[in-house]
Amino acid sequence: MSPALGPDLERRDTLAAGVCAAMLASLGLWPRAAGAAALPPAFEAASLAELQSALGIATPQPSAEVTLSGPDVAENGAAVELTFGTSLVNAQRLLLLVEHNPALLSAIFELSEAVEPEFTLRIKMAESSPVWAVATTSDARVFFARKEIRVTLGGCAA
Repeated sequence: MSPALGPDLERRDTLAAGVCAAMLASLGLWPRAAGAAALPPAFEAASLAELQSALGIATPQPSAEVTLSGPDVAENGAAVELTFGTSLVNAQRLLLLVEHNPALLSAIFELSEAVEPEFTLRIKMAESSPVWAVATTSDARVFFARKEIRVTLGGCAA
């Protein structure tokens, strides 16, 4: 704090920042906290069956409306770039799964009209593995795209 400004100006600035944050939150424009803390059983799932149970989803069906792209061979599993998305109009959630990683679920995104349902991430892969992009819909249907990625140098310990 500058000695010339004094404590009254500092209090006004703090109050103004609080009012601004409250207004943004009431309009839905303030960022929400990351949702991973609310879904620990899903991130602890070791199999697709456990993940389905944790999230309460049906068995995924293949769909051309779910996309997944990445390298056929990743030279370094510490940073594998993947792009995945969906063109399903009623998509609610997108998941990224790496079958042979210590944790099956790598990412989960809640979708709305305000979100473009396509994401690019760099993830760690412990070893060569099938990777799944999974989309759930508002009518409880589940669809996926799958890609096999060969890793020549593992990126995370098992």
